[in-house]
Amino acid sequence: MSLARPLLASALLASTTALPLTAVAQDAPLNVVSTIGMIADVVANVGGECVESIALMGPGIDPHLYQATARDVQTFQDAELILYSGYSLEGQLGDVLERFSERTPTVAVSPASIPPSDLISVEDIYGIDPHLWMDVSLWAKIAPTIAGKIAELRPGCADAAKANAEAYVSQLAALDGWVEESIASIPEEQRILVTAHDAFNYYGRAYDIEVAGIQGISTESEAGIADIREMAETVAERDVPAVFIESTINPRTIQAVIDAAAEQGHTIEIGGELYSDAMGAAGTAGGTYIGMIYENTRHITEALGGTPAPLPEVLSDWAETWGVTE
Repeated sequence: MSLARPLLASALLASTTALPLTAVAQDAPLNVVSTIGMIADVVANVGGECVESIALMGPGIDPHLYQATARDVQTFQDAELILYSGYSLEGQLGDVLERFSERTPTVAVSPASIPPSDLISVEDIYGIDPHLWMDVSLWAKIAPTIAGKIAELRPGCADAAKANAEAYVSQLAALDGWVEESIASIPEEQRILVTAHDAFNYYGRAYDIEVAGIQGISTESEAGIADIREMAETVAERDVPAVFIESTINPRTIQAVIDAAAEQGHTIEIGGELYSDAMGAAGTAGGTYIGMIYENTRHITEALGGTPAPLPEVLSDWAETWGVTE
Protein backbone atom coordinates (compact mmCIF):
# COMPACT_ATOMS: atom_id res chain seq x y z
CA MET A 1 0.00 0.00 0.00
CA SER A 2 1.33 3.47 -0.83
CA LEU A 3 2.08 6.03 1.87
CA ALA A 4 -0.62 8.34 0.48
CA ARG A 5 -3.49 6.02 1.46
CA PRO A 6 -2.73 5.84 5.23
CA LEU A 7 -2.16 9.62 5.28
CA LEU A 8 -5.55 10.18 3.62
CA ALA A 9 -7.26 7.83 6.07
CA SER A 10 -5.65 9.71 8.99
CA ALA A 11 -6.87 13.01 7.55
CA LEU A 12 -10.39 11.69 7.21
CA LEU A 13 -10.49 10.48 10.80
CA ALA A 14 -8.91 13.63 12.18
CA SER A 15 -11.40 15.80 10.29
CA THR A 16 -14.34 14.39 12.23
CA THR A 17 -13.24 16.37 15.27
CA ALA A 18 -11.48 19.25 13.55
CA LEU A 19 -14.58 20.98 12.20
CA PRO A 20 -17.78 21.73 14.20
CA LEU A 21 -21.25 21.18 12.88
CA THR A 22 -22.97 24.35 11.71
CA ALA A 23 -26.51 25.25 12.60
CA VAL A 24 -29.02 24.41 9.90
CA ALA A 25 -32.46 25.93 9.48
CA GLN A 26 -35.21 23.47 10.29
CA ASP A 27 -37.07 24.33 7.09
CA ALA A 28 -34.04 23.55 4.89
CA PRO A 29 -33.87 20.11 3.24
CA LEU A 30 -32.14 17.57 5.46
CA ASN A 31 -28.71 16.68 4.01
CA VAL A 32 -28.64 12.87 4.00
CA VAL A 33 -25.52 11.06 2.80
CA SER A 34 -25.89 7.34 2.08
CA THR A 35 -23.01 5.07 1.21
CA ILE A 36 -24.83 3.21 -1.58
CA GLY A 37 -27.47 4.19 -4.10
CA MET A 38 -29.93 1.54 -2.93
CA ILE A 39 -30.24 3.44 0.36
CA ALA A 40 -30.11 6.91 -1.19
CA ASP A 41 -33.05 6.12 -3.48
CA VAL A 42 -35.20 5.00 -0.55
CA VAL A 43 -34.25 8.25 1.22
CA ALA A 44 -35.37 10.28 -1.80
CA ASN A 45 -38.69 8.43 -2.02
CA VAL A 46 -39.41 8.68 1.70
CA GLY A 47 -38.06 12.18 2.31
CA GLY A 48 -39.35 13.90 -0.82
CA GLU A 49 -38.81 17.66 -0.67
CA CYS A 50 -37.72 17.39 2.95
CA VAL A 51 -34.34 15.87 2.04
CA GLU A 52 -31.33 16.28 -0.16
CA SER A 53 -30.31 12.67 -0.81
CA ILE A 54 -26.68 12.04 -1.76
CA ALA A 55 -25.11 8.68 -2.59
CA LEU A 56 -21.41 8.45 -1.82
CA MET A 57 -20.86 5.60 -4.30
CA GLY A 58 -22.22 5.91 -7.81
CA PRO A 59 -22.93 3.45 -10.65
CA GLY A 60 -20.34 0.75 -11.17
CA ILE A 61 -18.70 1.30 -7.78
CA ASP A 62 -17.97 -1.79 -5.69
CA PRO A 63 -18.71 -1.05 -2.00
CA HIS A 64 -16.62 -4.02 -0.87
CA LEU A 65 -13.48 -2.33 -2.20
CA TYR A 66 -14.40 1.35 -1.87
CA GLN A 67 -11.91 3.54 -0.04
CA ALA A 68 -12.69 7.05 1.14
CA THR A 69 -11.23 9.91 -0.88
CA ALA A 70 -10.32 13.46 0.06
CA ARG A 71 -13.56 14.65 -1.55
CA ASP A 72 -15.55 12.43 0.82
CA VAL A 73 -14.32 14.51 3.77
CA GLN A 74 -16.45 17.49 2.79
CA THR A 75 -19.39 15.26 1.82
CA PHE A 76 -19.45 13.71 5.28
CA GLN A 77 -18.79 17.08 6.96
CA ASP A 78 -21.86 18.57 5.30
CA ALA A 79 -24.12 15.66 6.21
CA GLU A 80 -26.79 15.97 8.87
CA LEU A 81 -27.55 12.26 8.66
CA ILE A 82 -25.27 9.44 7.46
CA LEU A 83 -26.77 6.10 6.43
CA TYR A 84 -24.92 2.92 5.54
CA SER A 85 -25.99 -0.65 4.98
CA GLY A 86 -23.83 -2.46 7.53
CA TYR A 87 -22.77 -6.07 8.01
CA SER A 88 -19.31 -5.12 6.69
CA LEU A 89 -20.56 -4.24 3.19
CA GLU A 90 -18.63 -0.99 3.41
CA GLY A 91 -15.69 -2.66 5.15
CA GLN A 92 -13.07 -0.19 3.94
CA LEU A 93 -15.14 2.69 5.33
CA GLY A 94 -15.70 1.16 8.76
CA ASP A 95 -13.31 3.33 10.74
CA VAL A 96 -14.40 6.51 8.98
CA LEU A 97 -18.09 5.82 9.63
CA GLU A 98 -17.40 5.03 13.27
CA ARG A 99 -15.59 8.31 13.82
CA PHE A 100 -18.20 10.41 12.03
CA SER A 101 -20.87 8.80 14.19
CA GLU A 102 -19.37 10.73 17.12
CA ARG A 103 -20.49 14.05 15.60
CA THR A 104 -23.26 13.23 13.11
CA PRO A 105 -26.29 10.91 13.45
CA THR A 106 -25.14 7.73 11.70
CA VAL A 107 -27.28 4.62 11.17
CA ALA A 108 -26.54 1.16 9.80
CA VAL A 109 -29.96 0.68 8.23
CA SER A 110 -29.86 -3.09 7.71
CA PRO A 111 -29.21 -4.06 11.38
CA ALA A 112 -31.59 -1.30 12.50
CA SER A 113 -34.46 -2.53 10.32
CA ILE A 114 -34.21 -6.23 9.47
CA PRO A 115 -34.68 -8.96 12.12
CA PRO A 116 -31.75 -11.36 12.68
CA SER A 117 -34.04 -14.27 11.79
CA ASP A 118 -34.22 -12.96 8.20
CA LEU A 119 -30.45 -12.86 7.70
CA ILE A 120 -28.34 -15.35 5.77
CA SER A 121 -25.20 -16.52 7.56
CA VAL A 122 -22.03 -17.12 5.56
CA GLU A 123 -18.80 -18.86 6.45
CA ASP A 124 -16.32 -16.08 5.76
CA ILE A 125 -15.13 -12.83 7.28
CA TYR A 126 -18.56 -11.28 6.83
CA GLY A 127 -20.52 -13.70 9.00
CA ILE A 128 -23.72 -12.24 7.54
CA ASP A 129 -24.45 -11.83 3.83
CA PRO A 130 -24.88 -8.03 3.48
CA HIS A 131 -26.73 -7.99 0.12
CA LEU A 132 -30.16 -7.61 1.71
CA TRP A 133 -31.59 -5.31 -0.99
CA MET A 134 -31.87 -8.34 -3.29
CA ASP A 135 -34.99 -9.42 -1.35
CA VAL A 136 -37.47 -6.61 -1.92
CA SER A 137 -39.61 -7.58 1.06
CA LEU A 138 -36.59 -7.17 3.36
CA TRP A 139 -35.32 -3.93 1.84
CA ALA A 140 -38.77 -2.40 2.24
CA LYS A 141 -38.20 -2.58 6.01
CA ILE A 142 -35.61 0.21 5.88
CA ALA A 143 -38.22 2.75 4.70
CA PRO A 144 -39.92 3.21 8.11
CA THR A 145 -36.49 3.39 9.79
CA ILE A 146 -35.44 6.18 7.45
CA ALA A 147 -38.78 7.97 7.92
CA GLY A 148 -38.23 7.86 11.67
CA LYS A 149 -34.76 9.42 11.42
CA ILE A 150 -36.04 12.17 9.13
CA ALA A 151 -38.83 12.90 11.63
CA GLU A 152 -36.30 13.18 14.47
CA LEU A 153 -34.16 15.70 12.61
CA ARG A 154 -36.97 17.53 10.80
CA PRO A 155 -40.07 17.23 13.04
CA GLY A 156 -42.09 19.28 10.59
CA CYS A 157 -41.58 16.56 7.98
CA ALA A 158 -42.71 13.68 10.18
CA ASP A 159 -46.21 13.25 8.72
CA ALA A 160 -45.04 13.54 5.12
CA ALA A 161 -42.18 11.11 5.63
CA LYS A 162 -44.49 8.58 7.27
CA ALA A 163 -47.05 8.84 4.44
CA ASN A 164 -44.33 8.62 1.79
CA ALA A 165 -42.83 5.55 3.46
CA GLU A 166 -46.20 3.80 3.53
CA ALA A 167 -46.81 4.55 -0.16
CA TYR A 168 -43.31 3.41 -1.12
CA VAL A 169 -43.63 0.19 0.88
CA SER A 170 -46.85 -0.54 -1.03
CA GLN A 171 -44.95 -0.14 -4.31
CA LEU A 172 -42.23 -2.48 -3.09
CA ALA A 173 -44.78 -5.07 -2.00
CA ALA A 174 -46.19 -5.06 -5.54
CA LEU A 175 -42.68 -5.29 -7.00
CA ASP A 176 -41.90 -8.22 -4.72
CA GLY A 177 -44.94 -10.13 -6.01
CA TRP A 178 -44.07 -9.29 -9.62
CA VAL A 179 -40.55 -10.67 -9.24
CA GLU A 180 -41.86 -13.88 -7.67
CA GLU A 181 -44.40 -14.41 -10.47
CA SER A 182 -41.85 -13.66 -13.21
CA ILE A 183 -39.16 -16.00 -11.86
CA ALA A 184 -41.73 -18.76 -11.40
CA SER A 185 -42.29 -18.73 -15.18
CA ILE A 186 -38.74 -20.03 -15.82
CA PRO A 187 -38.68 -23.79 -16.49
CA GLU A 188 -37.62 -25.41 -13.22
CA GLU A 189 -34.58 -27.23 -14.63
CA GLN A 190 -33.23 -23.92 -15.97
CA ARG A 191 -33.94 -21.92 -12.84
CA ILE A 192 -30.31 -21.35 -11.88
CA LEU A 193 -28.68 -17.93 -11.69
CA VAL A 194 -24.94 -17.98 -12.39
CA THR A 195 -23.09 -14.75 -11.56
CA ALA A 196 -19.56 -13.60 -10.81
CA HIS A 197 -19.95 -13.35 -7.02
CA ASP A 198 -22.44 -14.33 -4.34
CA ALA A 199 -24.57 -11.17 -4.29
CA PHE A 200 -27.88 -12.87 -5.10
CA ASN A 201 -28.45 -15.28 -2.20
CA TYR A 202 -31.34 -13.25 -0.77
CA TYR A 203 -32.83 -13.00 -4.26
CA GLY A 204 -32.56 -16.75 -4.70
CA ARG A 205 -34.16 -17.53 -1.34
CA ALA A 206 -36.99 -15.04 -1.81
CA TYR A 207 -37.88 -15.95 -5.39
CA ASP A 208 -37.10 -19.66 -5.53
CA ILE A 209 -34.18 -19.65 -7.94
CA GLU A 210 -30.91 -21.49 -7.37
CA VAL A 211 -27.96 -19.13 -7.17
CA ALA A 212 -24.37 -19.99 -8.05
CA GLY A 213 -21.65 -17.37 -7.63
CA ILE A 214 -18.17 -18.11 -8.91
CA GLN A 215 -16.55 -15.95 -6.25
CA GLY A 216 -17.58 -15.60 -2.62
CA ILE A 217 -19.61 -12.88 -0.89
CA SER A 218 -16.82 -10.32 -1.16
CA THR A 219 -15.19 -9.30 -4.43
CA GLU A 220 -11.87 -9.12 -2.56
CA SER A 221 -11.53 -12.87 -3.19
CA GLU A 222 -10.47 -14.18 -6.59
CA ALA A 223 -11.99 -17.16 -8.39
CA GLY A 224 -9.49 -19.93 -9.04
CA ILE A 225 -9.15 -22.31 -11.96
CA ALA A 226 -10.94 -25.03 -9.98
CA ASP A 227 -13.90 -22.70 -9.28
CA ILE A 228 -14.23 -21.88 -12.97
CA ARG A 229 -13.96 -25.51 -14.05
CA GLU A 230 -16.56 -26.60 -11.48
CA MET A 231 -18.99 -23.90 -12.59
CA ALA A 232 -18.50 -24.83 -16.26
CA GLU A 233 -19.33 -28.44 -15.44
CA THR A 234 -22.46 -27.35 -13.60
CA VAL A 235 -23.84 -25.23 -16.43
CA ALA A 236 -23.05 -27.96 -18.96
CA GLU A 237 -24.75 -30.68 -16.91
CA ARG A 238 -27.82 -28.51 -16.25
CA ASP A 239 -27.96 -27.23 -19.85
CA VAL A 240 -28.10 -23.68 -18.49
CA PRO A 241 -28.76 -21.29 -21.40
CA ALA A 242 -27.23 -18.13 -19.94
CA VAL A 243 -24.92 -16.70 -17.31
CA PHE A 244 -24.75 -13.09 -16.16
CA ILE A 245 -22.14 -10.38 -15.74
CA GLU A 246 -22.40 -7.69 -13.06
CA SER A 247 -22.08 -3.93 -13.43
CA THR A 248 -19.50 -3.63 -10.65
CA ILE A 249 -17.28 -6.60 -11.54
CA ASN A 250 -14.86 -7.30 -14.38
CA PRO A 251 -16.54 -9.84 -16.72
CA ARG A 252 -13.39 -11.92 -17.18
CA THR A 253 -14.48 -14.58 -14.66
CA ILE A 254 -17.82 -15.13 -16.40
CA GLN A 255 -16.07 -15.24 -19.78
CA ALA A 256 -13.71 -17.90 -18.41
CA VAL A 257 -16.73 -20.05 -17.48
CA ILE A 258 -18.23 -19.59 -20.94
CA ASP A 259 -14.93 -20.63 -22.53
CA ALA A 260 -14.55 -23.64 -20.23
CA ALA A 261 -18.12 -24.76 -20.95
CA ALA A 262 -17.42 -24.46 -24.70
CA GLU A 263 -14.49 -26.84 -24.27
CA GLN A 264 -17.02 -29.35 -22.94
CA GLY A 265 -19.25 -28.82 -25.97
CA HIS A 266 -21.81 -26.61 -24.24
CA THR A 267 -22.64 -23.19 -25.69
CA ILE A 268 -23.80 -20.62 -23.19
CA GLU A 269 -24.72 -16.96 -23.70
CA ILE A 270 -24.32 -13.88 -21.54
CA GLY A 271 -27.88 -13.20 -20.41
CA GLY A 272 -27.23 -9.55 -19.68
CA GLU A 273 -25.58 -7.27 -17.17
CA LEU A 274 -27.09 -7.32 -13.69
CA TYR A 275 -26.95 -4.66 -11.01
CA SER A 276 -25.54 -6.27 -7.89
CA ASP A 277 -23.67 -3.91 -5.56
CA ALA A 278 -24.68 -0.67 -7.29
CA MET A 279 -27.62 0.69 -9.28
CA GLY A 280 -27.52 2.09 -12.80
CA ALA A 281 -26.80 5.62 -13.97
CA ALA A 282 -28.74 8.53 -12.52
CA GLY A 283 -31.60 9.63 -14.76
CA THR A 284 -32.34 6.09 -15.94
CA ALA A 285 -34.84 3.51 -14.74
CA GLY A 286 -31.96 1.32 -13.55
CA GLY A 287 -30.76 4.24 -11.45
CA THR A 288 -33.71 3.66 -9.10
CA TYR A 289 -34.05 0.78 -6.66
CA ILE A 290 -37.31 -0.36 -8.24
CA GLY A 291 -35.69 -0.17 -11.67
CA MET A 292 -32.62 -2.08 -10.51
CA ILE A 293 -34.75 -5.02 -9.40
CA TYR A 294 -37.08 -4.71 -12.40
CA GLU A 295 -34.29 -4.75 -14.99
CA ASN A 296 -32.43 -7.57 -13.24
CA THR A 297 -35.56 -9.68 -13.16
CA ARG A 298 -36.41 -9.07 -16.81
CA HIS A 299 -32.89 -10.08 -17.86
CA ILE A 300 -32.92 -13.20 -15.70
CA THR A 301 -36.44 -14.28 -16.64
CA GLU A 302 -36.07 -13.81 -20.39
CA ALA A 303 -32.54 -15.24 -20.65
CA LEU A 304 -33.50 -18.40 -18.75
CA GLY A 305 -36.64 -19.12 -20.76
CA GLY A 306 -39.40 -17.45 -18.75
CA THR A 307 -41.87 -14.64 -19.42
CA PRO A 308 -41.99 -11.53 -17.21
CA ALA A 309 -45.38 -10.95 -15.60
CA PRO A 310 -47.38 -7.77 -16.34
CA LEU A 311 -46.38 -4.92 -14.05
CA PRO A 312 -48.86 -4.25 -11.22
CA GLU A 313 -51.01 -1.15 -11.49
CA VAL A 314 -49.42 0.38 -8.40
CA LEU A 315 -46.15 0.63 -10.35
CA SER A 316 -47.72 2.35 -13.37
CA ASP A 317 -46.64 5.85 -12.27
CA TRP A 318 -43.05 4.64 -11.82
CA ALA A 319 -43.13 2.96 -15.25
CA GLU A 320 -44.53 6.08 -16.92
CA THR A 321 -41.95 8.33 -15.26
CA TRP A 322 -39.09 6.21 -16.59
CA GLY A 323 -40.58 5.29 -19.95
CA VAL A 324 -40.78 1.61 -19.09
CA THR A 325 -43.02 -0.34 -21.46
CA GLU A 326 -43.77 -4.03 -21.17
